[in-house]
Amino acid sequence: MRIPYTGPLPAPIIVPKDANTSAGAISALTNFLSAPRSPLVPTSPKSHDRTVLLTGAGVSVASGLADYRGTAGTYTLNKSYRPIYYNEFISNHEARKRYWARSFLGWTNLNKAKPNNAHWAMRDLGTRGYISHVITQNVDSFHSIAHPELPTIELHGYLRSLVCIHCGGYLPRKEFQQSLSTLNPAWAAFLAEMLETGALDSEHPDERRKRGLKSNPDGDVDVPNAPYTTFRYPPCPTCLAKPPILPDGSRSIVQVDVDGAWSQQSTAGVLKPAVVMFGESIAASTKVAAEKAIDEASRILVVGSSLATYSAWRLVKRAKERNMPIGVLNLGGVRGEESFYTDLEADKDGSSGVRCSESADKILPAIVKNLPWGHVP
Repeated sequence: MRIPYTGPLPAPIIVPKDANTSAGAISALTNFLSAPRSPLVPTSPKSHDRTVLLTGAGVSVASGLADYRGTAGTYTLNKSYRPIYYNEFISNHEARKRYWARSFLGWTNLNKAKPNNAHWAMRDLGTRGYISHVITQNVDSFHSIAHPELPTIELHGYLRSLVCIHCGGYLPRKEFQQSLSTLNPAWAAFLAEMLETGALDSEHPDERRKRGLKSNPDGDVDVPNAPYTTFRYPPCPTCLAKPPILPDGSRSIVQVDVDGAWSQQSTAGVLKPAVVMFGESIAASTKVAAEKAIDEASRILVVGSSLATYSAWRLVKRAKERNMPIGVLNLGGVRGEESFYTDLEADKDGSSGVRCSESADKILPAIVKNLPWGHVP
């Protein structure tokens, strides 16, 4: 289940001690990625000598997107921020109006954002044989765009599509965005005005705040005192054409208003983003795939994540229990990091574990230059 950790994070533990500079971090991470498989790590017929990456929102900051807990993150600058929870979304029509209105405003900036140097460096590390899989908490699809040949497990889903909570059908977000625009002409005009004035050019919270907006991760733009209750959203087109059978065996009802917006009299046809919302369970197949990627790898490198969600933290815990070397490249503290390096000496070279507090888009490209082609897994 995707559950946020709201407690204080520790100060970064720098390992080895020379990794307190960019040059030292690059050297230590180079040693980490090129080290031979530790004999302490269990083996199986599918084991290999490559690294599995676990990435978070910090990776996409250089693409212009907001993160949660960085120096300019939502939880850092907006102490009152509370993301919508799954049960609230599926049970509350007004909550869905608010969610989709804010998402409607934020989608344009998210949709035009592109992968950054960190994503391209991960592609190159995969091509050279150092990376086996990327497990990402991010929902921006940048990994699948930047390195389609390097397997990516989207732990928390993705925003590029919607899924119906009743029939399970999918709908492209671009198509849904157009429907939102048609159903909400006043909101569409407001969005056009903000785009024209450049109000949405940056997701940096300070810049948005100057314009009376609150910027949050995953394409969420909050306009204080906005009339969210006026916002409308369409139903699942599949359910509208053929209302599905409900669990009690009855035929559901899917109704729309004169303009085609979902009606509150409906008992089905509710679309949600194809992401794992807070409080929602991760699909069993996704959990199994992520655990399999951990178990087959020789080491794990966390990039741009504070591991504040349990779904991500437990994967590193699993790696630790398997005696896998753990690397962390993240600006700021990481949940539970004090337990990752208790058995390491601070003056080692990074091959058995590394922790540095640097920007991934600056460090990873430099590591690519250090590592030769032809790493043999």
